[in-house]
Amino acid sequence: MGHGTPDNMNWGGLLQSLLLLVHLRQIICGSVWFSVPEEQEPGTLAGSLSKHFPPPYQLLTQEYLWMDKNTGNFYTTERKMDREALCPEETKAEECIILHNAIVRPSGDLIQFPVIIQDINDNAPHFENSEIHLRVSEDVTVGTSFLLDDQAQDRDAGLNGELKYHLEDTDGFFSLKIDKDNFIMLVVQTALDREIQDHYQMTLVATDCGADPLSATATLIVTVTDVNDNCPSFSSDSPRSVTIPGDSPKNMLVSQVRAEDPDTGPNAAIVYSLSPKVSERAKKLFSLDSLTGHIRLTQDLQSDNSEELVLKVLASGHHCPPADTQVTVSVLPKANQELTIKIGFIAEHQNQTMVLPENQPPTVLAVLELEGDSSFKGSSLAIEGEVPFTLSPQNGKYLLSTSKPLDYEMKREHHISVVVHGRPGEAFVIIPSRHVIRVLVADVNDNAPQFLQSHYQLEVGENNQPGIPLLQVSASDADSGHNGRVTYSLDKHTSTIFNIDSVTGQLSVSASLDREQQGIYNLTVFAQDSGSPPLESVTTVSIRVLDQNDNAPVFLTPHFIFFIPENVPPFAQVGRVGVTDPDEGENGNTELHVVNSSGPFVVDNTQGTLRTTTDLDRETEDRYELYLLASDHGHPVALTSTARVTIFVEDINDNQPKVILPSSNSSCLTVSPSAIAGTMVTKIYAIDEDSGMNSEITYTAVAPELVQNSSPFQVDSRSGNITLAQQLVQKDLGMHHLFIVVRDGGKPAPLYSTVWVNLLVSDSGEPCHLDRAPTWTGTPDLVQSPSRASICELETPRSAQLTLLAGLGLMLTSTCLLAATVVLYLKQRRSRLQQKNRGHIDENRIPFRLKDKYHSDD
Repeated sequence: MGHGTPDNMNWGGLLQSLLLLVHLRQIICGSVWFSVPEEQEPGTLAGSLSKHFPPPYQLLTQEYLWMDKNTGNFYTTERKMDREALCPEETKAEECIILHNAIVRPSGDLIQFPVIIQDINDNAPHFENSEIHLRVSEDVTVGTSFLLDDQAQDRDAGLNGELKYHLEDTDGFFSLKIDKDNFIMLVVQTALDREIQDHYQMTLVATDCGADPLSATATLIVTVTDVNDNCPSFSSDSPRSVTIPGDSPKNMLVSQVRAEDPDTGPNAAIVYSLSPKVSERAKKLFSLDSLTGHIRLTQDLQSDNSEELVLKVLASGHHCPPADTQVTVSVLPKANQELTIKIGFIAEHQNQTMVLPENQPPTVLAVLELEGDSSFKGSSLAIEGEVPFTLSPQNGKYLLSTSKPLDYEMKREHHISVVVHGRPGEAFVIIPSRHVIRVLVADVNDNAPQFLQSHYQLEVGENNQPGIPLLQVSASDADSGHNGRVTYSLDKHTSTIFNIDSVTGQLSVSASLDREQQGIYNLTVFAQDSGSPPLESVTTVSIRVLDQNDNAPVFLTPHFIFFIPENVPPFAQVGRVGVTDPDEGENGNTELHVVNSSGPFVVDNTQGTLRTTTDLDRETEDRYELYLLASDHGHPVALTSTARVTIFVEDINDNQPKVILPSSNSSCLTVSPSAIAGTMVTKIYAIDEDSGMNSEITYTAVAPELVQNSSPFQVDSRSGNITLAQQLVQKDLGMHHLFIVVRDGGKPAPLYSTVWVNLLVSDSGEPCHLDRAPTWTGTPDLVQSPSRASICELETPRSAQLTLLAGLGLMLTSTCLLAATVVLYLKQRRSRLQQKNRGHIDENRIPFRLKDKYHSDD
């Protein structure tokens, strides 16, 4: 079946083998086990069976591990091993072991080996409750410990799951102690007082002991419970004396006493009572509520005389001695109650109500006078409560005036309560003569409209439907009536496409917006009230026009034309292909592609250029036509455009002339001695695959420096025609080898080819034949100085270098050869003098080579 399993073994056989080899497995694998940290990345080497068993190997289950059948190495899979998930019931002291079965050896033995999943610190401690509440009595002894049941849990094992705790933000009131059984104890460090602080909030931090420790926190809230450690006491502002009229009704509230106990709940319960020492008259006239401390009349008073009653009030608490206070009640005769307040208005008033414009400086409003019998002599008038008005005594009367300017927007109506004070040293009269004066504040236009926002921002997609509402601005005016009526308008320089409803503040646009024309509009909106003079405020509205993909990419020209030399390297720049898209973002992000072309070109989108991909050859292809497709990244539909590109490949001089005729350097042509001067003997024909100047061919004959006779043949530099320059004579008989250089017109350096033209002047009429081509041994500088290049003698097939060395050896060893060389030099010099006398010889006239100087390779 593969993987080392015999072909005749099926899965049923594997199970049978497993049952049969239980004991054998224990013997074989008793010492084979592996340990792997949990949560390893896929492909991590976990172990190898190669040290214990020979190949091949096959792991039967590959849920968490897979095995290489050849090496026995096994690796972690994509499914990571989580120790806490694989062994949820294991205690922290036990190991998490996963048994794996494998088939090993060529015999297909079944083995089982354990893999211990090692714990890593991948679980932070966890508190079941984020808040831990504990109640502690305020009288607890310093050093007392309280058990915290809410301990943190950590699913890791060993040091990774071992926890330590500490407290933060305790301010020295509490500390932690861990007892021998690992229980967390909260220890009180200082004395507690609920009346000073009734709860404490701290942070309990649990940190594991792993190499990279993890921690968790819970809020520990300690509530201090109350004990009865305080007694009632009367405050210093408890009423000491009170005056009541002699005709006060039954159940009238005379006064109220109030004691305080800092404790809470039942510990703060206070019971009020009258002291047994209170007079019978007082007990008969007054009653005291034991819970509220209210002192009331028990009957209607009809007293024509003054009297003073002293009430001693006790406040008792649980297990506390009573606190006491004293209240003196003065009863006035009935006749003294006829007291009136006379008002003389100065300010504008209607029906006892004054009307005062706002923002006025302090102004006298009225004159008040107290009228009554002589028993109220020494009484005075006062304003009750906090109001922006004052009473100033002046010659037994009182001037009522404002203490500061009134603000209609703050308060539109004031009620001035004027009351009578008793004689100095007496308390306020409970029901004195009282008069309430009403003051209405008249509004003035002192508030400009206020916009809810000083600046509004909104976004509108371009190509919107004309007339759509954009935004509603709103301004409020604290004034009333016309002063608070607001109208809206736009700045006069605002584009006419924007409109605003003068009443509602609704802003709208009457035309479609085009982001490419204008992307941002800043409008100024005025809010003006209807007061006299009117007040106004200003806000600005910024409108950002959102782009839509409504513009296709645009090429700078519909037809790009580029010229590029054929010798450029691959990926050379051909030219820039500019394209623009007025949209923004992805809508304006364009990408170029070459389409409808198999040419060697590609677009470099990062540079916006067209580049070659391979070498160009003008002789293969001198012109390319292609199309560029520009596509934006707009949504929901990308827009495209195309442009035509023509690329002309410019020629460089990379082809040397190719000689067509003669077809071979060893070809030969027989010339009749009777041919007349001017006869075209033969023709040299060559072609050049380049173009222009690079393909213009010229033909030049290369002659030696020293010649004895002029050649009877000449070459036309343009046509390549070889003609007889003069009538043939007896000395012209024999073989003539013409060495022709065929050049092109390339700049800066032309390319060239050479060809031998072999002419035999003979009247035998027999065909001319050469066994091998002549050999040129002159200077290689045929292009720069062809007219002065030397034509060396035709030699045997040995190389030119060996010939030169042999000649030098002969010159050194043979004086005879040296003498012959001197003779030859003299003859050449004489020949040159003869040529000078005859005049200048044309460059293209081919010198006649004597038979002893020119020969074939026969």
